Amino acid sequence: MSHILIIGAGGVSQVATVKCAMNTKTFTKITLASRTKSKCEAIAKFIKERLNVDINTVKIDADDTKAVVNLIKDIKADLLLNVALPYQDLTLMDACVEAGIPYIDTANYEHPDTAKFEYKLQWAKDSDFKSANTMALLGSGFDPGVTNVFCAYAKQNLFDEIYEIDILDCNAGDHGYAFATNFNPEINLREVSAKGRYWENGKWIETDPMEIMFKWDYPKVGVKDSYLLYHEELESLVKNIPTLKRIRFFMTFGQSYLTHMKCLENVGMLRIDEVEHNGVKIVPIQFLKTLLPDPASLGERTKGKTNIGCVITGIKDDKPRKVYIYNVCDHEECYKETGAQAVSYTTGVPAMIGSMMVANGIWSSKGVFNMEDFDAKPFMDELNKQGLPWEIIEMDPNSNRIVK
Repeated sequence: MSHILIIGAGGVSQVATVKCAMNTKTFTKITLASRTKSKCEAIAKFIKERLNVDINTVKIDADDTKAVVNLIKDIKADLLLNVALPYQDLTLMDACVEAGIPYIDTANYEHPDTAKFEYKLQWAKDSDFKSANTMALLGSGFDPGVTNVFCAYAKQNLFDEIYEIDILDCNAGDHGYAFATNFNPEINLREVSAKGRYWENGKWIETDPMEIMFKWDYPKVGVKDSYLLYHEELESLVKNIPTLKRIRFFMTFGQSYLTHMKCLENVGMLRIDEVEHNGVKIVPIQFLKTLLPDPASLGERTKGKTNIGCVITGIKDDKPRKVYIYNVCDHEECYKETGAQAVSYTTGVPAMIGSMMVANGIWSSKGVFNMEDFDAKPFMDELNKQGLPWEIIEMDPNSNRIVK
C-alpha cells in the first residue's frame, strides 16, 4: 500500500492518475502536483465524478529540487511518478535521492539547449540511488517502456538469442486538424525533426530525418508508411541485449503532418535557440507550441486506432524464429474510460503499471534501471488486466509473412 506523488498534469498524467485511482489496493493515497494547480484540480474533479476517489492536488515547480523534497517529506509520499517534461528528469531524480524514495518516469532526459536526448546523465545517478537505498525506473511509457518489456519477454521466454529488433509505432488516429501533435508539441517536433539513428553490426549509423521509409501492414489498421527515427529505447536495449546485430525504430506519419512540419522547419519555426522579435527574445518552437492545439484537448475528437509493437528475430532451439508482439488501442474507447486519447493512454497506463511494480516490490533493487532489467511477465500480465492487451504472431523468419 503506497502514497504516490504524481508530478505533471497533461494528458498522460490524466490517464496515469485515473488508473492509479482504479487500483486503490496498491495506491491508497494519490497526490497530483503541477506548476498549474488548476490542471490538477480538473483531473481530480474528473476522478471524483467517475470513480468517487479523492485526489490531493498541490502546486509545485518541478525544476526546484528542494521544493520537491519538502513536498515529498510533508505529504510522506512513498514513490514519485514523473509525467512532467523530460527536461525535469534530473531535478526530480535528485529530489528522490535526497528524500530516499523510488523514482519512475516515462521518457529519458532531454537537453533543453541541444535537443539531444539520452540516458547518460540518468544512468550516472546509479551510485546516488544505491547510496540512498532506493531505485529509479526509467522509461515506463509505451515506447520506451512496453516495447522494452516486449523485448525482455522475448529474451526471457521466446528466444535463446535475439539478433534483430524493429520497433514499429503506428498512430492511425484522426483528430480532424490539418496539423497537431498527439503529445507535447515541443518534444514531438524536436524528436521527429532530428537525425535518424539505428544500431547495426556494433555501431550507430546516422541518417537524415525521414530518409528511410518502408510500408508495414499493421494488424487492425492496415498498410502505413513507416519512417526511421532515433528513439531512446534503442540505447538501453543495445546495452542489455548483447547478442543484437541490428535494432531500429519506425513511426508512421501522414503526408499532411510531414508537409506542415517541413514548411515550419523551412521558415525557422522549429529552432530551439532564442531570436529577437519586436525587442522580445523568444524561442520559435516554444512560440509554435502556444499556437498549436493542446494535445490534452484532442481526446474527444480523435477517432481510429494505434498499433505499437516489436518484430523480433533470433534463434530458439537452434532454429530461426521471428515473432511480432504488439498492442492495438482504440482512441474512442480510451477517451470513454479516462478522458484522454490513445497516445496518452498508451503512455499513462504503463506509467501506472511501472509504479505498481515498484510499489508492490515486484520490481525491487537499488540503483537506476531500465524496464528490461526486470522479469517481464508480471508487467505483461498487468498490461492485459489494465487495458493494453497484447498479441504474439509467429512469422516466417525470412520474410514478413505471418505463419500463425
